[in-house]
Amino acid sequence: MSQPGRAASDCYVPRVTGDLRIVDLFAGAGGLTQGFMSTGRFRPVSAVEIDQHAAATYALNHGQHVHVGDIADYVAGSFPRADVVLGGPPCQGFSLLGKRDVDDPRNRMWQHYLKVLERVRPAFFVLENVPRFVESADFRAFEDQTAPGGRLHGWELELWAVNAADHGVAQNRRRVLVVGRRSGMRELGPPDVAGPQLTVEDAWADLDPRPERDELPASSVEVNGGVVPGAFKSRDLHFMPPITPLSMERFRSIGYGGSRFDLPLHLQARCWRGNTKSAGDVMGRLVWEKPSVTLRTEFFRPEKGRFLHPVEHRPITHLEAARIQGFPDDYLWAGNRGSIARQIGNAVPPPLAAAVAAKVSAAL
Repeated sequence: MSQPGRAASDCYVPRVTGDLRIVDLFAGAGGLTQGFMSTGRFRPVSAVEIDQHAAATYALNHGQHVHVGDIADYVAGSFPRADVVLGGPPCQGFSLLGKRDVDDPRNRMWQHYLKVLERVRPAFFVLENVPRFVESADFRAFEDQTAPGGRLHGWELELWAVNAADHGVAQNRRRVLVVGRRSGMRELGPPDVAGPQLTVEDAWADLDPRPERDELPASSVEVNGGVVPGAFKSRDLHFMPPITPLSMERFRSIGYGGSRFDLPLHLQARCWRGNTKSAGDVMGRLVWEKPSVTLRTEFFRPEKGRFLHPVEHRPITHLEAARIQGFPDDYLWAGNRGSIARQIGNAVPPPLAAAVAAKVSAAL
């Protein structure tokens, strides 16, 4: 193991030919890995994910080198050599969506990330999180480790504030990327804006607006030593469960681009009545001509945000959500309705990851 305070430049000489190897921490369904692999320069060699269904989705697409379990156990094991370490530690304690609990223990998962960096000593690392992460005491503690005598002495950090909509994703999804490079290496700078933003209509152009299925197919697959629901092709995700009469009446009352504010009083939930200043996206419709709002993990529940179809009287399907995130149609999925939704909503959009990968690979 590298000694604390030892410069990263003493531990690694970058290669410039062949596949570049990546380790993906908090891998989820594999959005970061998918984006890096799509450039043709990177090959995953190790990953860790605690959720069995998400780990199965990762393995179905990227191989069974994923550790299924707690990252605390993962960091106690051995590691392959890698050029880049990726990861998006849980952001729930920092997110503007939810309770924003600064004492949430998940906020300190970056400490395990740091342990992996000490052990692997890659050329670069990429840490993805919500923008509030860089305002937190946890980030300041992480940043302090780059000072002389710190566990990351010899690294320099770049902070990239990005919107996925600027990088080939049909979604306004603002995130911060903490990119670590060895001292003395040239600054990378954030990826260039990709061009005109994709819209919801671009993402769904070839999809049937009226799904034929009302549930996932009944199937299972053995992966990572366990049996999980799947493997589902992307088209299997285009389903819509039956809609209750009350919900249908509400949906029919909401116009194009509208929201709960369109509802007559008798269709409003009690908690909405009199509240005209917040939760304006609740029961909201997406619009064709703009990118989507940021997807949440419960996008199939329109009471959670602006997740109604632009013109159909229903929430968006899992396939429509995966398209908004930029997953390719040949991606395979494992899990049930709720777990696949969490995988999609929590993922780093692959096109955004690909834009980051292009910057990193150019430096290697």
